Amino acid sequence: MQKLPDAEFSRICGIDYGEKRIGIALSDPTFTFAYSFLTIKNDAKVWQALDSVISEKKIIRIILGYPTDYSAKSSITSGKVIQFKDEIIKRFNIEIILWDEKYTSAIAQRRINESVWKRSSRRKKGIIDSESAAVILQEYLDSLKK
Repeated sequence: MQKLPDAEFSRICGIDYGEKRIGIALSDPTFTFAYSFLTIKNDAKVWQALDSVISEKKIIRIILGYPTDYSAKSSITSGKVIQFKDEIIKRFNIEIILWDEKYTSAIAQRRINESVWKRSSRRKKGIIDSESAAVILQEYLDSLKK
């Protein structure tokens, strides 16, 4: 079992990396539950946006979704996730844990279908990205309690 950080009011961040969008989720300060926070475009401003989240929310650890199935597309994505992880470490010097993201999009879509009333809102891709990040982060937080 991993030790929980003890920094006051700090949080853990979950990230669902995508070539077009990056979903961001945050833990509560007690590291008990995760909630979707925002989705940012994966463009030239991504590092500025991440810096803002990391500093303003006092992020002490990042849980980064990592594709673990072995399809050709997955291996390309895995490489990009590793590059993204390495760049985060270089820029922010923060601990990153890779986490199996298998089925997180399906779980996120189900959660959205159950909680969002307007059908048109359910289809917004940014919602799925940040909710997928919340699923990744919640799985990690739950593993700390075992």
